[in-house]
Amino acid sequence: MKKNLRFFFFGFGQSAQYLVKDLINSKRNFSFCATNRKKTGTYYFIKKKFNSYKFNNNIFDKKLLRELTKADFILVSIPPQKKKDLVLVKLKETFKSLKFKKLIYLSATSVYGNHNGKWVTESSKLKGKTKFGLARRLVEESWLNLRNKKSLNIDILRVSGIYSKENNVIRKILNKNIYVKEKKYFSRIRIEDLANILKKMFFSSKKNMILNAADDKPATNIEVAKFAAKLLKIKVLVPVSISKFKNKMIKEFYKDSKKVNNKNMKKKLKIRLKYPTYKQGLKNIFDNLT
Repeated sequence: MKKNLRFFFFGFGQSAQYLVKDLINSKRNFSFCATNRKKTGTYYFIKKKFNSYKFNNNIFDKKLLRELTKADFILVSIPPQKKKDLVLVKLKETFKSLKFKKLIYLSATSVYGNHNGKWVTESSKLKGKTKFGLARRLVEESWLNLRNKKSLNIDILRVSGIYSKENNVIRKILNKNIYVKEKKYFSRIRIEDLANILKKMFFSSKKNMILNAADDKPATNIEVAKFAAKLLKIKVLVPVSISKFKNKMIKEFYKDSKKVNNKNMKKKLKIRLKYPTYKQGLKNIFDNLT
């Protein structure tokens, strides 16, 4: 029997959940633990039993420390808080003595900031100045400092805009028949492809990688909205200026414009995307609307 691989997830959102689904489908022999913000307990996910430990700001269940010492693979997907990573704030000294095979910090392409619609690669200048872009930059630096000082195998995955069956532009247009009229370039990745990228990254023999997770076809918000409207047979979309939105997150998001290059990710991980462009991804979602 193959060794039971142990995963530890700081945060159990859609990225971790879809990774678990992928691991189950690939018949891997594995177990996992996770954290949540409310309370420690035993839970089930797709009939798979796991322990989840409270980890919220200044409070965490110290039982998770024992689980960390057993972990082969660690995924950190908790967003920054006040420009810091809660995991490092609380557990930096613990990480110095752990013997994990690989840790992946799930960052975001917001670290690149605004490049006025031009291409960015992993070696491009990090110009992220928005609340989210700057925070991600600072947290990346913290993980890299730990990696360099202690020779730990820590990868960073910079993720483009995630869309899924649950959260996508089709559902948004069905809810509100509008689109942002300012033309901005963005890259995207469907959640199933992201899960496969994470799996390949964990099991890769390559160390200390920094990679972009994006599909093959960056596009403007207008192109994507119009394609979704075409699928829905909606002839008229209402253009709305960014300045009209009250949501600060939306306003921050639309400050940047860039095309994210995914060649290193595909080459190093030998990835073949299931949904190489937003058109395949959205068409599949539309065909399976309930």
